[in-house]
Amino acid sequence: MELTSDALVNSLLALGVAAIVTTLWLWPRLAPQRPLPVLGRIGLLTAVQLSVLAVLALSVNNSFGFYTSWSDLLSPGGAKLALTSNENHKGSPAAEALVQPTTEGGLETVTNLPKGPPEEVGRVESVRVNGKETGFSDQMFVYLPPAYFDPKLALVRFPVLLAIAGFPGTTLNLLHELPFAQTAIELQRSGKMPPTVLVMARPAVVPSRDTECVDVPGGPRTETWFVKDVPEAIRAGYRVGRTAGSWGALGYSTGGSCALRLAMRFPNVYGNAASLHGDFTVRQDNYTGGDLFNGDKALTQQHDLGWRLQNLPLPALNLLAVSTRTEGDYPQTAQFVDQATKAAAANPQFRVDALYLDDGGHNFDSWTRELPATLEWLGAHLG
Repeated sequence: MELTSDALVNSLLALGVAAIVTTLWLWPRLAPQRPLPVLGRIGLLTAVQLSVLAVLALSVNNSFGFYTSWSDLLSPGGAKLALTSNENHKGSPAAEALVQPTTEGGLETVTNLPKGPPEEVGRVESVRVNGKETGFSDQMFVYLPPAYFDPKLALVRFPVLLAIAGFPGTTLNLLHELPFAQTAIELQRSGKMPPTVLVMARPAVVPSRDTECVDVPGGPRTETWFVKDVPEAIRAGYRVGRTAGSWGALGYSTGGSCALRLAMRFPNVYGNAASLHGDFTVRQDNYTGGDLFNGDKALTQQHDLGWRLQNLPLPALNLLAVSTRTEGDYPQTAQFVDQATKAAAANPQFRVDALYLDDGGHNFDSWTRELPATLEWLGAHLG
């Protein structure tokens, strides 16, 4: 059974109930104050506690997405799969080494994706992406639109939208909690968004720590993963665009912070980005384990988007900041948009837009309401 499967949780829940019933049944027989009955009582209590803790641990993991598979749990970031082929990939050894089909990740639990032939409804694949530069390996979901399977478009390269979940959270949250793929598929079907390859990922390849999609000095090189390894693997495995204008990044919460930062720092990779309630500086909290840059002021400034607006040349870039007027971080969002708008007056190739709801908080309800307009905006800018 998969680590994130409901079957595993239900099995352990049944085991816990059985342990409780067994304890109630045997407890009177273990009442004597002799060594063996005492050990028996200790054993029963231990079995009950372990089964309850296992159910709680799995439930928390499924909610927050610290680990998505057994290999992820036992060897985080290091799982590899045997080389396999897939008709949607180029078929070269290099492509197969970088993008490998996998059954991990829980895609089978998503029941509201369109059903039918791929040339009519497209297809969502679960793949493992392997990084040449960082050595990271992580599971992702990739949606290929119906046009991808049209023989008449066999030479066409499609735009790419990388969606990054929040932290803590699994890639599956982009299908279960936030209907990212479902919404994008419907917009593509109705012509409000061009046929686009969707790539769904989580922000932390090392699931126990929020690295904010940066290269941590002496630690995980998450930024390199997203700007070198992931684009290289997707380009090797699929018919997608090569230019920055055909690539976009989108995320919510931590994923939104990542999307803006990756685009601002590497506009030659991601020419478009949209953030749902993201930050504009790198957070320092319990999830990050404190200052990710270990007090390096130069690195801190380079990742401060407000500082970049005021001190560095503006790149050719399309940005969208999305929030609600009741969100706690709304003042920071409004300040960034104001600064960016003033800075953009001197560079027509740099554009920033904003989308604000009148109410809502830092939650999936708000992000779901903001998603359609955000995706339409991205669709209008992806080359």
